[in-house]
Amino acid sequence: MAHKPDPKRYDKMPYNRCGRSGLQLPRVSLGLWHNFGDQDSPSDAKELVLGAFNLGITHFDLANNYGPPPGSAEVNFGNIVKNNLMEYRDELIISTKAGYTMWAGPYGDWGSRKYMLASLDQSLKRMQLDYVDIFYSHRPDPNTPLEETMGALAHTVKSGKALYVGLSNYGPEQTAAAAKLLREMGTPCLIHQPRYNIIDRKPENGLFAVLEREGIGCIPFSPLAQGILTDKYLKNVPAGSRATRNMFLKGETVERHRPMVLKLVEIALNRGQTLAQMALAWVMRQPAVTSVLPGASSVRQIESNIAAVKSAAFTAEELAAIDAAVAGVDAAKAGPPI
Repeated sequence: MAHKPDPKRYDKMPYNRCGRSGLQLPRVSLGLWHNFGDQDSPSDAKELVLGAFNLGITHFDLANNYGPPPGSAEVNFGNIVKNNLMEYRDELIISTKAGYTMWAGPYGDWGSRKYMLASLDQSLKRMQLDYVDIFYSHRPDPNTPLEETMGALAHTVKSGKALYVGLSNYGPEQTAAAAKLLREMGTPCLIHQPRYNIIDRKPENGLFAVLEREGIGCIPFSPLAQGILTDKYLKNVPAGSRATRNMFLKGETVERHRPMVLKLVEIALNRGQTLAQMALAWVMRQPAVTSVLPGASSVRQIESNIAAVKSAAFTAEELAAIDAAVAGVDAAKAGPPI
């Protein structure tokens, strides 16, 4: 049954122009890496998507391998759109990616033209869509010429199967080279999706400068470090939580970070925020950041995340306290860049 969204949804969310493009993205988007696979409740997934849209979230981010199993998140999201939101398709920004292992053999991984174009065709079939709004190269391929991967991205736009293209997990030099190629091909790079959060600050080492210089938008994934930067694990690892059923976030990782998290919670409380709200506000303070891309397991979480948009500016003392809290933490152990 078609969904009737809140008529005031666009009053609830600010929108930012993405780089130097004409496209605006909501300040908070919704990542569908988790909670949308076949192991999850279809009714819960539907509630999340429709609840997010009611709150002004127009951008939904997927990848070919999201699930589990791989591909199932696209199938489930596609069913939600077809059955509830198809009449609002022109109000949605739907993105997907290709770059990680998706099927067996030499053509189901990395960044060849063969893989990239076949993957997008499969994604469109799974989501029952004619096009996606943004198609990403999910990671650079050291064994495929950059010209080939960028040529595949440009082709998706020229063929009408994507409106814009983006990069994810590319370093500063790779991003600059890719942006130059895409510009020369007549398909400018719209957006970059790096991992960035209070713990993992790698994009500060050159990437943000490249994005601002090139006019490329930025939408960091894992802004809450897969849930580490939330109140969920303050005392223990709850049964059924992501850390008990996720191959990337482990209970020992949560335990190792708890002393840091408790310090950050105190800073957040003094700001009148939850830890998650402070963590999102900390990411959004970067001038290069267009939108943030947290996941969620409930509409209440989405509402709380959106509240971070109205956060007070950080004082120098607060930023110094946050830096002190995370000093010595190994960002590489907070989860892989996927």
